[in-house]
Amino acid sequence: MQRRELIRLAAATAAATTLPRWAWSDPLTQRELFPLGVASGAPTPDGFVLWTRLLDGPVPGTVPADTPRTPLPSALTVGWEVAEDEGFQNIVCSGQAQALAALGHAVHVEVAGLQPDHWYFYRFMHGDSVTQVARTRTAPAPGTLPSRLRFAFVSCQRWEQGHYAGYRHMLDEELDLVLFLGDYIYEYAMPKTPPSYTLARTHTLVAAKTLGDYRDRYALYRTDAQLQAAHRACPWLVSWDDHEVQDDYAGLGGTGSAFPARRAAAYQAFYENMPLRATALTQGLAGLGTQDGVRIHDRHAWGQLLRFHMLDTRQFRDRQACRVPGQAAPGTVTPQGCAELLDPARSILGADQEAWVEQGLAQDAASGVRWTALAQQTIFSRRNYQPLPAESYHSSTWDGYPACRQRLLDAVGDAAPRNTVFLGGDIHQNYVCKVLADFANPQSPVIASEFCGTSIASASSVAQTRAQEIADNNPHILLARSDRRGYAVAEVTPQQWTTTLRVLDDVIQPGSGISTLASFVVQDGVPGPQPV
Repeated sequence: MQRRELIRLAAATAAATTLPRWAWSDPLTQRELFPLGVASGAPTPDGFVLWTRLLDGPVPGTVPADTPRTPLPSALTVGWEVAEDEGFQNIVCSGQAQALAALGHAVHVEVAGLQPDHWYFYRFMHGDSVTQVARTRTAPAPGTLPSRLRFAFVSCQRWEQGHYAGYRHMLDEELDLVLFLGDYIYEYAMPKTPPSYTLARTHTLVAAKTLGDYRDRYALYRTDAQLQAAHRACPWLVSWDDHEVQDDYAGLGGTGSAFPARRAAAYQAFYENMPLRATALTQGLAGLGTQDGVRIHDRHAWGQLLRFHMLDTRQFRDRQACRVPGQAAPGTVTPQGCAELLDPARSILGADQEAWVEQGLAQDAASGVRWTALAQQTIFSRRNYQPLPAESYHSSTWDGYPACRQRLLDAVGDAAPRNTVFLGGDIHQNYVCKVLADFANPQSPVIASEFCGTSIASASSVAQTRAQEIADNNPHILLARSDRRGYAVAEVTPQQWTTTLRVLDDVIQPGSGISTLASFVVQDGVPGPQPV
C-alpha cells in the first residue's frame, strides 16, 4: 500500500466516533471473530488507545500450512464500549470503527474526554461475537504528584522456547502499566534440526518476509491465553527491537536483496498489531529518506512522578561497527581490531533522536519531574568482556556505539534531571548497573541507575559462570544473571524507586511457579541502585 493511503486509512479508522447506520457493514453471525483478544495502550490523562483484530477460521501457525483460510470481507464494522463498571451498566462512551482488510482487519480506537487517573472497562463486538471484558486506565493529570506507579517491564518472547507463565503471575502484581521493550515476535521458522534447547511448543509458519507472514506471526503469538490476559489487565507501552523485522538489522540495512520491502511490511504489521496511535504512522519519519517508518520513540508522563522517554535504538541506528553490508553483524569487536568502533559520528539513535532525547532531559529538569525513565531496547552500561587492559565489546548493544552513549551521558550530566533510570532488555539476562558519567573512567561519578531485564521466554546462550565473569570485569555491574527467565516490576514513589526481579521456576511449563531473584532500590536524589 502507498504510504499516503496507509496513513489516511489509519487516521480515519482510529477516530473514536459513531458511524451512521448506512455506513455499517452487514454483520457476520455464528463466528468467533476475536481469537486474538484485545489490548490497550498509550494512556493520557483523558484517554487511551483500544485495539483488537478480527480473524476468521483457524489461526495460522496452529494448523498445517496448507490449511484453507476463510477470507473476511474487505470492511467490517466493529462496535466498542467503554464503561466505569465491569457489567457495563454505566457506559461512558461508545461507537463504531471499521476493520479494514488493508490494515489486517485491525481496529485502533483513540478514546478521549475521560477522567484522569481513573480505571475503565472496555469491549468490542461484531454480530453475535463479543470480546472478553478488559480493563485499562488513564494517566494522572499534569502537575499532580501521584503517590505511586507500579509497572512491569518485559521483553523477548520467542514462542517455541518457552511458555508465557510470567504473564499469569503479572496479574497478581497490581500493575498500572506494562512496558514491552522489544522482540514481541521472532521471525524465524522452526529449526530444521533439533535445537540445543528444549522446545516448549511448535508452529508451522515459514520465516516471516512478507506482510502476510508478519501478520500470521502476530496472530500466532496473540493466541496465547496468558499473554491475552496480561493485555486485558492494564494498558501497555510498546516498542520493538530487531526480531519484529530481522535479527540484528540496523536502520535501513539487513541481509537479503529484498530487505527494504521486508522492513516496510514488518513495520506495517507492527502498527496493525499493537495499541499504537495513528500518529505513529503520520510522524513516522525522522530523516531516513524512506517511506515506511513508524515512530515509536515518544514520551509518556505519569503526572509529575515520572516521565517515560521511549527510545528507538533500531530504526535509525548506523550499521554495527565493521559489519560488511549485506552480511551478518560481528558478535564482538575490539578497538584495536575495529577502528570504526570509535568513530564519533556513529549513532545508535540517529542525530534527530539524539537531539530529541537531550531536549526531553532538559524539560524534565526544568519542570521538576521526580523520575526520568529512559526505556530502550538493550543494555546501556558498558560490558567489557575481558579483564583490563584487554577490551572486547558486543557490537549490537550500546557498547557498539560508545561515542553516542557518551553524548547521552553528557546530556544527562548537563541537564541533571532529578533522578534518571535506564530500562532495557534484549540480551535475555538480568543486569543491574550503576551508570557512570564516563565508563572509560571507573572513578567517574554515578549519575544514573540501570535495570536490564531478562526475557519472558527466549533462551539465553550465555552460561551463568560467564555472566559472573563479565560482572567481575566491570565493577559498576552489581548483578548479572543469565540463567532465569521472567520479568521485572518497578514500584515508584516520590521517595524511591524499587525494582524487583521476578523469575520463573521452569519456562517450559505453562503453569510454572515464580520467585524473587533480587530487589534493588534507588533513593530520591541518590543515583545508583542499592540491594534490598
